[in-house]
Amino acid sequence: MNALTSALCSGILRITSKRSERGATAVEYGLLVALIAAVIIGVVVTLGTDIKTAFTGVESQLPAGAAPSAAPTP
Repeated sequence: MNALTSALCSGILRITSKRSERGATAVEYGLLVALIAAVIIGVVVTLGTDIKTAFTGVESQLPAGAAPSAAPTP
């Protein structure tokens, strides 16, 4: 009877530990996705401002009325 109880407890512990590992893995992936999203947002905000400044500088150097013409229709 003692061997049966030991085997049963061992099996339950293995099942429980596998479930908790899956849950921990899901949490780790969630945190990783959140970190990647935060980095992407930070890069877009930083580079977005720099790119806007660069395009504004180029626009100010263009001659007045130098808007692109519409593409000709075939």
